[in-house]
Amino acid sequence: MNFGKTIRLFLIEGDPNGRWACELSNWNGKAYKIPRTKVKECDDRGDLNNTGIYLLLGKDEENNELIYLGEAENILKRLSQHLIQKDFWNEVIVFVSKDNNLNKAHAKYLEFRLHEIAAKCGRYVIQNGNTPTPSTISESDTAEMEEFIQNLRLLTNTLGHKVFEDKVESIFQTASNQIKKFYLKAARGADAIGMPTSDGFVVLKNSKATLDTVNSITPSFLKKRDQLISKGVLSRLESFYVFSEDYIFSSPSLAAVMVMGRNANGLTEWKSEEGLTLKDYESI
Repeated sequence: MNFGKTIRLFLIEGDPNGRWACELSNWNGKAYKIPRTKVKECDDRGDLNNTGIYLLLGKDEENNELIYLGEAENILKRLSQHLIQKDFWNEVIVFVSKDNNLNKAHAKYLEFRLHEIAAKCGRYVIQNGNTPTPSTISESDTAEMEEFIQNLRLLTNTLGHKVFEDKVESIFQTASNQIKKFYLKAARGADAIGMPTSDGFVVLKNSKATLDTVNSITPSFLKKRDQLISKGVLSRLESFYVFSEDYIFSSPSLAAVMVMGRNANGLTEWKSEEGLTLKDYESI
């Protein structure tokens, strides 16, 4: 059962484009969201000289989300180094302990686990050259760090980055609290499963898409499909394509077009197990 949370956001300069401090009630952790251009101004934040975890965040030329996950015994010193060494990032989210209770072993454990979670979720392209190695900590410290991770994930999402969130988290729940799935079966081998989520429509891994597209398909849709093929999201198998991963589309219609290889209205093409279209289901 989920309970309500109280989160305090403080705009340090009074500017939404400046530095943010973020705290969660009844938690000894603290987050900072800092634009790259403001890192040099962080000498006034004494706790940034402590041990912690940081997430360097940016985008590439194709608008793919990028992340570098790191840990340091002196966060501010490490960020100053990254200003010179790495140019892909435009903001950083930092996590420290308000009581300075994080040590090097804790930070190494957090770095390893967060890298593991981010890779599993597959939303961001990870820029770490090497996979972090875990530290050995006690059973009680492990439990404490896992709780730290749970709160860290919540605040990272709150601060605008879903790097640690599963793609298939659904806003549609049945009475039994199960994720509501929708199906699309059509000509030329299309056979897919998807679901609406808070940030788009997800087509699930192993769904089948048509091998070919019709001549009347909108050129921008054809370009998008070609991109999915070149990235390996759509992988050819016999006489159809298969989704190699869960993939989030901006709308159910775009998802339907990619699956069927033709223009389509996703609200009427996607149907529940009971035969209800997505449009009818959302109208209930």
